[in-house]
Amino acid sequence: MTEIEAKRLLDAFKADEVSADELLAQLRGRNFAELGYATVDLVREERQGFAEVILGAGKTPDQIVGIAQTLTEKKQPVLVTRATPNAATVFQKAFPNAEYHEMSRCLTLASQPATKRSGTIAIASGGTSDMPVAEEAAVTAEFMGNKVDRIYDVGVACLSRVLHRLDELRSANVIIVIAGMEGALPSVVAGLVDKPIIAVPTSIGYGTNFGGIAALLGMLNSCGSGVTVVNIDNGFGAAFAANQINRLAHPEA
Repeated sequence: MTEIEAKRLLDAFKADEVSADELLAQLRGRNFAELGYATVDLVREERQGFAEVILGAGKTPDQIVGIAQTLTEKKQPVLVTRATPNAATVFQKAFPNAEYHEMSRCLTLASQPATKRSGTIAIASGGTSDMPVAEEAAVTAEFMGNKVDRIYDVGVACLSRVLHRLDELRSANVIIVIAGMEGALPSVVAGLVDKPIIAVPTSIGYGTNFGGIAALLGMLNSCGSGVTVVNIDNGFGAAFAANQINRLAHPEA
């Protein structure tokens, strides 16, 4: 529901032209779709700039398809994260035009390409083992219309690797930095650039990494200025935030 529609509805309620029950029914009918197992937000794109994203983990393939059908009926783009290969097979039978990005475990489906915006989101990862999280971020950012520069395997074990890609990092509007182990890479990058850093700890590492907790705490305690941190393995969350930053830098897109 647009702001104008909402104001008209509220004015009608204040004038006693619409009852409270009717007001609630219209709000529910226009904003949500009740599927029994899910309540699909149909106006998230108006509020937040992108449609509701489907978290595939914990959902059956049929539930994922059902939510996606509801979104496509409203001409909404569909992004599914954490989709299993089995879910992807079922999804692509229902939507032959859908694309499964195996490394990132993402499914994408759009009736039309996203509006391309200028400016670049750079995604730097510490090691090859971090690529599934990095690709979740990259696929998400690209699907939202951003140009993405992948800068993979530039961890702190060999600093010359990240220095070799410094020009690319500095030319981006926002940088997502992904690392496991002790999570040192975001601090290093932050000391070299004047751009916002979104740090993503991964669950990659040996025993005392504690499934990403060591990297998370290291990033939260970073002395690098301009570093913000999302949760462990949350490539999607980092990409969504980076998309909003890039959108602010180029509001015309």
